[in-house]
Amino acid sequence: MIPKIQKILYTTDLSDNSAFVLRYAINSARKHDARIIILHVLERMSVTAEAMALSYISEEQLRKNQEEAIIYATDRIQKRLKIFCEKEFKDDPKCTDRVESIKVCEGFPADTILRMADELNCDVIIMGTHGKGIIANTFLGSTSKRILRRTRKPVFMIPLPKGETDIRFHDM
Repeated sequence: MIPKIQKILYTTDLSDNSAFVLRYAINSARKHDARIIILHVLERMSVTAEAMALSYISEEQLRKNQEEAIIYATDRIQKRLKIFCEKEFKDDPKCTDRVESIKVCEGFPADTILRMADELNCDVIIMGTHGKGIIANTFLGSTSKRILRRTRKPVFMIPLPKGETDIRFHDM
């Protein structure tokens, strides 16, 4: 028997095309009467980059900048979600209610996604994958590949079409 999908972890890199993947997450939530947790991971600075930054600004200012980045990303996701639901799902007034929470974390993307999927008891992970450059048709992105190798949860990888998609966040 296939387990019931009750909680979906939708990961976003906040790119313009991430609206294309959000459509899949919301459609899945509607079909399964599930809740969505939106996750964005701010990649942690390398030790070298952090040391260089600290030679110009104080540690307090660096932490404040990181906190502001989290607030900015959370606000951006909330605004995009509201506009997306108004445009895409006019027939579903509960579209935004399907989102249980928005999480913005700092860390290494694959590690953080896997940890949050477990901590939040998500049943599936939905994420986009981009091919880059000449190897686009051969390999998944490194984050996608790491997640597929290490998770025990179902993962829906939504490949982004070449060029622009029919829905982009820059239009919103």
